[in-house]
Amino acid sequence: MFITAMLVFGTVGLFVRATPLPSVEIALYRAGIALGVLCLIMSFTGRFRAIPAMGTKVWLFALSGVIMAVNWITLFEAIRFTSIALATLSYYLAPTLMVLASVLILKERITPFQVVCFVLSTLGLVLMLGVSGGSGDDLKGILLALGSAVLYATVVMINKAAGEADGIARTFVQFLVAVMVLVPFIVLSGGFHLGALDGQGWLNLLILGVVHTGICYSLYFTSLRHLRGQQAAILSYLDPLVAVLLSVLWLGERVSALQLMGGGIMVLFALLNEVAGRKTDKAA
Repeated sequence: MFITAMLVFGTVGLFVRATPLPSVEIALYRAGIALGVLCLIMSFTGRFRAIPAMGTKVWLFALSGVIMAVNWITLFEAIRFTSIALATLSYYLAPTLMVLASVLILKERITPFQVVCFVLSTLGLVLMLGVSGGSGDDLKGILLALGSAVLYATVVMINKAAGEADGIARTFVQFLVAVMVLVPFIVLSGGFHLGALDGQGWLNLLILGVVHTGICYSLYFTSLRHLRGQQAAILSYLDPLVAVLLSVLWLGERVSALQLMGGGIMVLFALLNEVAGRKTDKAA
């Protein structure tokens, strides 16, 4: 289930690129359609009872829902400006940022090896940015993806601070709040543009909502509890691998060898950083 979710997540960029709607609308419809799927899942499994059991944690999940909505918008905008490969690779700096946040905010331990991984992962990012020439759409896209990575790391940190809760019920709260935030924002900023979609656009949107979000998030949270931390960390990098392969081989997007090298270095040491962190947590 986890591998399936990661492989499907790697195709998100293809469907976003092929859907002629503003990023904020795609984020809304993705959350809204997934919310409907989760309603069905929660109804059949009796999970609505898990929401009152969350107590005050529900407010933390609601906050993470707001941040998640902005996270999707910035990531989708990144895909508009640069290649899917570079946007996804930049987004996967998030695990490294989470380690940094754990040290600075949660006062967790960090090993010398993790410090080395953090430095080298950052150098890989610098190589990607430097090759982009410091200007143009590539740089805008990479910076937007980095902003999205920061937001994603924030969502993870909030959920980590909140502690244990039913994964699907937690996701339901996050998506519900995301929809509640995005609807008035769209109304005030230009309205809806669903009329611009043709049959293919509607199909792309439905796949993004039902498959990529509703079903795959459920697979992700359901399978996560059955995996060791290192297994989840390693398998999660199937997402950027699939995204890069599709970007370069399927879409033929322009990505230089040095940019791919920088992205590869960044992702490799972000992965090693995360695995090292799991070992440290286990030893503690």
